Amino acid sequence: MSGYRLGDTEVADTFAEAFPMRYARLVVTAATADWAYEAARSATGFATSVIGCKCEAAIERSLSPEQTPDGRPGIAVLLFAMDRESVGKRALDRVGQCVMTCPTTACFDGLESAEKTVGLGAGLRYFGDGFQASKVIAGRRFWRIPVMEGEFLVSDSLGVGSGVGGGNLVIGAAEDTGALAAAQAAAEAIRGEGIALPFPGGIARSGSKVGALTSSSMPASTNHQMAPTLRAQVDDTLVPEGVGAVFEIVIDGVDEEAVREAMRRGLHAAAAAGAAHVSSVNFGGKLGEFHFPLSELQDPP
Repeated sequence: MSGYRLGDTEVADTFAEAFPMRYARLVVTAATADWAYEAARSATGFATSVIGCKCEAAIERSLSPEQTPDGRPGIAVLLFAMDRESVGKRALDRVGQCVMTCPTTACFDGLESAEKTVGLGAGLRYFGDGFQASKVIAGRRFWRIPVMEGEFLVSDSLGVGSGVGGGNLVIGAAEDTGALAAAQAAAEAIRGEGIALPFPGGIARSGSKVGALTSSSMPASTNHQMAPTLRAQVDDTLVPEGVGAVFEIVIDGVDEEAVREAMRRGLHAAAAAGAAHVSSVNFGGKLGEFHFPLSELQDPP
């Protein structure tokens, strides 16, 4: 497959295909940064793909006390789903089970300017069994829910924004150690405000395709075109000779530009870290309305 080169890295002439998604930003605070992180880590578990997890979520960034509503250390979490109702349901479940249960935490809406909202504390308040109390501050309603430690403070609702899900880079090298090092460098460069990397460490080893060749009941199956061990067994492989291991980075973002620039940062970081080949996954342009050609990412970030 023709393309261009960044140093010693071959970049395929292809594009990433992504989809419109809805998202919320949760601001989780706690008495210490460690407890805020524990709550955020728990809340973003089992959230790698809407295919099997019903949502995609990740820690966006750490927040200083000056950046949070209650002046305590915090973590911003991005949660993506296919529609507004799904965002609300997944956020309610995860905050109720993973944030409210965590020592010293509170949870706030990090997208207050959004036009559309879903309930959060409005649903969680019933856990208070009639002992909960509400307070309106600067036009925003909060709920104080009694718990054994004291009170859990939570925003009544969450703003829901329109985002982009499914930007991606596929990073390969001769051996798994080199491919993983390049993928880790890319993931580190990609992370930042407005970006969520939902897979473990931001990296997926089991990229998938739509459906399956052998079963009509599978919504997704192994991407045989990107599997180096199948190169000699399939006639449509996309793995070049000399590439023995491949990792995929899936990128969700708050808008098209955020995803594009994240891909740019990741591409150049992977090349600098020694990737032999970088490509992207798409569906022929038939499914997702957002296209990110790698040819447009040659300029460094």
